[in-house]
Amino acid sequence: MRQSLLQAVELALNDDWDAAHEIAQDSNDVVAHWIHAVLHKIEGDEWNSRYWYRRTPHEYEEYADPKAELRAIAAALKGGN
Repeated sequence: MRQSLLQAVELALNDDWDAAHEIAQDSNDVVAHWIHAVLHKIEGDEWNSRYWYRRTPHEYEEYADPKAELRAIAAALKGGN
């Protein structure tokens, strides 16, 4: 699962929002919810983004830059957190 979530992050970092979203929405993992939240933040859908953030220990305002947040998610996935 972590490998597919890492793939979703890489896709998002390469501006393939649809493919990344497809992976994130198919998982009930908390990291998938975090990715899902960031994807909706990128999309500009604040309400939906906040909904997904509520399913994680993270907050909408935690990162100003979604790309930096995606890199933090990748680091967490690689670190096994």
